[in-house]
Order: sequence, then structure tokens, then C-alpha cells
Amino acid sequence: MKSIYHRLLIQASIETVYDALTLEKGLAGWWTPDTTAQPETGRILRFAFGPEYFKEMKVTRLEPPQTVEWLCIKGYEDWIGTTVTFQLQSTDKGTVLSLRHDGWKEYTPGFASCSYDWALFLRSLRLLCETGKGIPYPYYN
Repeated sequence: MKSIYHRLLIQASIETVYDALTLEKGLAGWWTPDTTAQPETGRILRFAFGPEYFKEMKVTRLEPPQTVEWLCIKGYEDWIGTTVTFQLQSTDKGTVLSLRHDGWKEYTPGFASCSYDWALFLRSLRLLCETGKGIPYPYYN
């Protein structure tokens, strides 16, 4: 299986970053405003990207404030069955976030596009946590 991996420093507390990854308001502030989410294991998170496309993620693990894990159950075909894991580590400069998007069957144009999009959205997450304003879909380009 193939994996996407990104790591970045966010100059904000680990609690701030964890909230942005788990609370509906936080997720809507950096990924897509059309978000339905509750921070509970087993819940289904829904992220809409326009009227015709959405992703659904099942929350499979929450370990506050270090770990958030989702299983993709609806979305692009090559996303289904993949796992997105956010690991957080507190440092004297803020929070180090590591994102792993695991379970890709092969390297495809969709894989490459997804890796690029994660980089853009992680920048949005960092901006939200550091300044209070992210750049979610559809404004992220």
C-alpha cells in the first residue's frame, strides 16, 4: 500500500490544533465550510465540496490531544478504505503535526493530486490555528 505523508510546525497550542481537527467549527474553518462533524469515535463526518461531491469519514480513533484518525467510507473511489491519521506533538515552538493518508493501492494521478491538496489544506489549517482564519474550499487555490 502507498501513503501520503506531510509534517509541519504550527505555532499554536496542541489543544488549538486538536480542536481544529475534531470540532465542526474548526474543520469548517480550514477544509470546507460545508462540514458536519462531532468529535466522537464511531461518528460519521461529512465534508461537502460543492453540490455534487462529498466525502464521509468515520472517526476510528481519538486520543486527545495527540491523535485523530478517520476511515474514508465515501468519496473518490481510490479514497474509499484509506485512513487519514493526524499525530500531534507539543514543542516549545508550538505543535508539530504529522499527517498520514494510508492505504492507497497505487500511485495514480489522483494520489498525486490528493497529496498536493493536503499540502494546501494543511497550510489553511496552520493559518486557522495561528491567525484565526483559514483558507478552506473553495478559496484555497
